[in-house]
Amino acid sequence: MFLLELTYTAPVAAVDEQLAAHVAWLDEQYEAGVFLASGRKNPRDGGVIIAVARDRARIEEITAADPFVLAGVCEYRITEFYATKTVPALASYREQLPA
Repeated sequence: MFLLELTYTAPVAAVDEQLAAHVAWLDEQYEAGVFLASGRKNPRDGGVIIAVARDRARIEEITAADPFVLAGVCEYRITEFYATKTVPALASYREQLPA
């Protein structure tokens, strides 16, 4: 599982210009089953996404296609983690630690 942290690198007005395209891209990733949750940080200097994918390389491909990245208004910090414990609703995403 991956925690994706977006940090804005441009004024919020420039971010807002790309917002509709970014939301459409988010919708595509939800539809594909990659994103589980997302939202703005408070204060509004970026966002957070919880994602699943086969490997980090795939997540890097996905984040590189974010309209925010393509427009140069944000950067991603990608953290991979093992979701060994979850609420019952996310039980299908639980992972085992590697041997």
